[in-house]
Amino acid sequence: MKKYSIETAVGVFLVIGLFCIGYMTVTLGHVSILGDNSYSLFARFTTVTGLRVGSLVYMSGIEVGRVEQLGIDQENQKSVVEMRIHKGINIYDDAIASIKTEGLIGDMHVSIDPGGGGALLEPGGTITETQPPLDIADLISKYVFGEVKTP
Repeated sequence: MKKYSIETAVGVFLVIGLFCIGYMTVTLGHVSILGDNSYSLFARFTTVTGLRVGSLVYMSGIEVGRVEQLGIDQENQKSVVEMRIHKGINIYDDAIASIKTEGLIGDMHVSIDPGGGGALLEPGGTITETQPPLDIADLISKYVFGEVKTP
């Protein structure tokens, strides 16, 4: 009888462990099981250097989504960023999207100034006003070689 109680305890422990692994996989992988709670928005930049799929999207310093896909618009010669924004977050057509760095050498992220004077962007809409990332190495080299004038 003691043998069955040990096997039962091991079985219960194994089931709980598998459930925890599954939960962490879904949570850390940002996978939605019961439906999608986000919508797509697009932005076109002249360059997206340092940005990658999975980078965070912030609005007013709060995480509101992630970068879903990076691509190129061959017609306009611009980089296209697809972002998944959490439902319930309102972004207007006069919004400004910019690529920024977390600190001096941190990860790149998209920062959105939500606007407010225009109409709401529909899912699949495009943010037209964008600002590319600031190239710190280029600024430092300009300063070192005297191309930047200080006041």
